[in-house]
Amino acid sequence: MTDYLFYALLGSGAAAVIAALAVGLVITYQGSGIVDLSHGAVATWTAFTFAELRRGYLPLPFPGLPARLELGDAVPAVAAVPIALVIAAALGWLIHRLVYRPLRTAPVLARLVASVGVLIVVLSIVDRRLSDVRGLRTPHLLPREPVTVMSDVTVPRDGLWLAAIVCVVTAAVWLVSRVTVMGLKVRAAAENEKAAVLLGFAPDRYAAGSFVLAAVVTGMVAVLVTPMLQLTPTAFTFGFLVPALGAAVVARLRSLPIALAAGLAIGVAQSMFTQLQADLTWLPRTGLREGIPLLVIIVAVALGGARLPDRRQITVGRLPPVPALRLRTVPTSAITVVTVAAIVVLGPLWRGAILTSMIAAVFALSFVVLTGFGGQTSLAQLAFAGVAGFGLSKLSTTWNLPFPVAPLLAATVAGLLGMVVALPALRIRGTELAVITFAAGVTISELVFKNPDLIGSASTGGAPVPNPRVGPWDLGLVAGNSSSRSVFALLVLSVLMASCWLVVRLRSSPTGRRILAVRSSERAATACGVNVAAHKIAVFGLSAFLAGIGGCLTAYRFGNVSDASFSTIASLTALTMAYLGGITTVSGALTAGVLAASGVAFHGLSRLSDSTGRWDVVIGGVLLLVVVIRWPDGIATSLSRWRRHRVRARMMA
Repeated sequence: MTDYLFYALLGSGAAAVIAALAVGLVITYQGSGIVDLSHGAVATWTAFTFAELRRGYLPLPFPGLPARLELGDAVPAVAAVPIALVIAAALGWLIHRLVYRPLRTAPVLARLVASVGVLIVVLSIVDRRLSDVRGLRTPHLLPREPVTVMSDVTVPRDGLWLAAIVCVVTAAVWLVSRVTVMGLKVRAAAENEKAAVLLGFAPDRYAAGSFVLAAVVTGMVAVLVTPMLQLTPTAFTFGFLVPALGAAVVARLRSLPIALAAGLAIGVAQSMFTQLQADLTWLPRTGLREGIPLLVIIVAVALGGARLPDRRQITVGRLPPVPALRLRTVPTSAITVVTVAAIVVLGPLWRGAILTSMIAAVFALSFVVLTGFGGQTSLAQLAFAGVAGFGLSKLSTTWNLPFPVAPLLAATVAGLLGMVVALPALRIRGTELAVITFAAGVTISELVFKNPDLIGSASTGGAPVPNPRVGPWDLGLVAGNSSSRSVFALLVLSVLMASCWLVVRLRSSPTGRRILAVRSSERAATACGVNVAAHKIAVFGLSAFLAGIGGCLTAYRFGNVSDASFSTIASLTALTMAYLGGITTVSGALTAGVLAASGVAFHGLSRLSDSTGRWDVVIGGVLLLVVVIRWPDGIATSLSRWRRHRVRARMMA
């Protein structure tokens, strides 16, 4: 028991960070009604800013300017801390003012995608501008002298100090929300925003204040914990944010004390799990600690009701329209001919960009089926793709299954996993489902993709995948053979065309019409005799199958698979590109492929400017935010609607 107590006390620092992020999520939700997935990105920027200040620099996020402004001597901690917190407050206010305030009446999906866009932009800027700060440790701010508990358990006391500070700050925020007039107004707006507006309150001002307060709370904890860990762009997002989401869900996004207690409990449990793995040697060495938040979220949703509490905002609860889809002969033939000609005529760099765009379009089609047709949200699509990719490696190398049996079977396995993940969708949808799939994606990535039994040793670069072959013909990429790139690109084009045909047929089929009926109104669909549960699971399975096809193409392209190819950030980026192009149409998926990072559009821009390639993810994230705010239905859908309006106007004239 003393070993477990040691790990419980040792994990108090990480538990404090999780609790602080959970408290920040509750604060922003109460003030704005938004589950802010970019919340950890603010803490990341604050921590990196503090580390740079301690080195004598001020980081600058804007392209075209130097990465940092030299201040001369290192800024002392007594000045660096308030400067970092002021920057955190300004960043929180800016995010609300520029992104979330214009989306105040937007659908939940648009606000969710916007939060993903903010997350990608901030993390990409940190990765591009401050990569040399990665892994840096700053001098300790809290007392670190060891403390002895129960005579034989000795741990550093800085983690205990941090946990105590988080408890005090949370108590202060909770007290202010309970006894002050401003706190009462914020709570009133959270209960019913429409009534609050009629009473003369200013919900927008409260929402901005909640983002500023949450940014300061989490920024302060990020600054204090920076000396205890190595700085990485994803430390406060995927490492701590998923457990924080679990704690916030346990608190029903309402109670600060419950969020605090749940966050501390999850962090301590994850730390104690290290000793449990040592005692139970049959447990997997990787991934189980990261799976604790997923288990907590599922249990909380199962016991707490079908949905998280509704903030009753002034919002338009519509989903993007789904037009009738059909493959027109002339445009389809023209696009196919142009693509084939580009693959055959252009050089290897352009072929690589075309390959990237076509594979990204397959991923985007999976979002069209799931989110566009089914109205469901998943942040784990590339986790399904990774399962198919690793499955393809096993099926091809261990069991020697040929092409195309191996990729189809691997994609089927991904589809079955998607149907399992879809089980929570029988009770929930929207933001709650996004939270569960986000946690599921992180868990699959840690438990499966980082398992050395699956990915192989570090020297092999991952799990090998042999080239696809049909009889004597090798359809894969062969080193040093430029013609093989054209052959493989034509194979990918064929798969993309088949996937487009499948999606179009689904939209026009009776099954597709029933899926759209479920998307529109589950109660009405049930009244018409539609099996809602079966169609929800089916749409998840088909979407995961398409993502698995994309994962197999990725594996064939690189000749091996590793966790880097199917990371959580890649899954979020795929969602943003799919929404950017248009989440409900095949043309939107193709547009998303063209706009994908390292795809055709960005490769063309990089030929004009050498710096574009380094900022493609940032540019894509900014474009996403602009599109979500200006055209919430995506580029292709908005253009199609504009053309229809033009035709109607001409007919009326």
